[in-house]
Amino acid sequence: MRSHKPFVPVFYLLLLAALLLSACTPAPAAPVEPQKETVVVEKEVIVTQEVEKLVTPTQAPTGPVTIQFWHTFNVDVETKFLEEVLIPAFEAAHPDIKVEQVQVPYDQFRRKLLTAMAGGTAPDLIRADIIWVPEFADMGALAALDEVMPDFETYKEAVFPGPLSTNYYNGHYYGLPLDTNTRVLVYNEDMFAAAGIEAPPATMDEFLAACEKIKALGDDKYCFADGGAYAWAVNPWIWSFGGDVTDPEITKASDYLNGAGSQAAYEFLKNLIDQGYMHPGILGGGVDAWGGFASDQIAMLLEGPWFPPLFGSQFPDKGYGLAMMPAGSGGSISVVGGEDIVMFTQSQHKEAAAEFIRFMLSQETQLQLATVGQMPVLTSTSDTPEIQDHDFFGIFLQQLETAKARTPHPNWPKIEETYTNAGAAYLAGEMTFEEALGTAAQTIDGLLAPR
Repeated sequence: MRSHKPFVPVFYLLLLAALLLSACTPAPAAPVEPQKETVVVEKEVIVTQEVEKLVTPTQAPTGPVTIQFWHTFNVDVETKFLEEVLIPAFEAAHPDIKVEQVQVPYDQFRRKLLTAMAGGTAPDLIRADIIWVPEFADMGALAALDEVMPDFETYKEAVFPGPLSTNYYNGHYYGLPLDTNTRVLVYNEDMFAAAGIEAPPATMDEFLAACEKIKALGDDKYCFADGGAYAWAVNPWIWSFGGDVTDPEITKASDYLNGAGSQAAYEFLKNLIDQGYMHPGILGGGVDAWGGFASDQIAMLLEGPWFPPLFGSQFPDKGYGLAMMPAGSGGSISVVGGEDIVMFTQSQHKEAAAEFIRFMLSQETQLQLATVGQMPVLTSTSDTPEIQDHDFFGIFLQQLETAKARTPHPNWPKIEETYTNAGAAYLAGEMTFEEALGTAAQTIDGLLAPR
């Protein structure tokens, strides 16, 4: 990890490079044509300012101010709710602060934001994909909330640790979780009944035993399916088997990605493939997982909280159950998804922006967001009637208590690509574990090295 140098020279070089090399997950941005892209900065208005000055807490506004909040909420439900319910409530409680919300499609968001940052017109706040936070923090573009907000510790202690960890970089927290999700086991009740399986598997041994029974139903029956060897798919297995991608300090992958726990996870998955228990779609070529599940070809999936409403609308008569990720030697550990709320150093109204963060992380607002499908990030919401009586949030919040985030590092896209390709090669039998993941670990070591 490196400390930040004076803001502008590094910042603009990184921005111009990022505009040419734009990459984000899970939905890639439109192809960039560098020869057509021009970013003009008329004046380097913050040339003499350093990061420390830019993140100094501001005084409360003396008159009406307007803050901008950019986001990727869907238009029909979430953005409408933000416009018609949440922002009016905030403005009523804070008559000197107006909120201008800007909805941006996900595949355009990062590019639009980088252009605005280069021109000195970044919004005050954004709802950021969790994988963007360390990258923007490394640029010096984000204000450290643990410096801006005197009451930051209160919010730090109030949210789930997995989502919180996505905001930590180089000794500071550059955001707070806004909404979250994770993956839990979804099982096909009809296939379980046909195979004589009475309960969802709670351990890896029980999972393997269930797969043997499912396969006995026919050669075209699969115990489990997933879409590839990328982090979203394999990390829950790595962690649950006691492995990890890097050391806790995120300084190296050697002895972790290719360590004993990770090897046990990859060998477990390869065995599922070799035995015909795992749908071969994980090796590439795609898989219609929901269609296969609905037609009794696939018995189990790992899915997020979007599954119940969307799957139910497509296959209303199909019975299924939800359960925790099967536990291995490392426990029952799934992967964190979701978005964070972050503040930009270019904001001229940091105290007003901080007030909007506090509002969005209040229990009342978090429970209101839950009504439009956004999972709350406050641990206190788990015991409320709204969540206790919810059709399916309970199991996801239970899984979030142990869920972990993907490696928060500016080089994350390259890190994930490296071990996605290596894992696929091993699972397909093209390379040994050490040839694939050992080499990948060494490559990732270089990506993690201080610059």
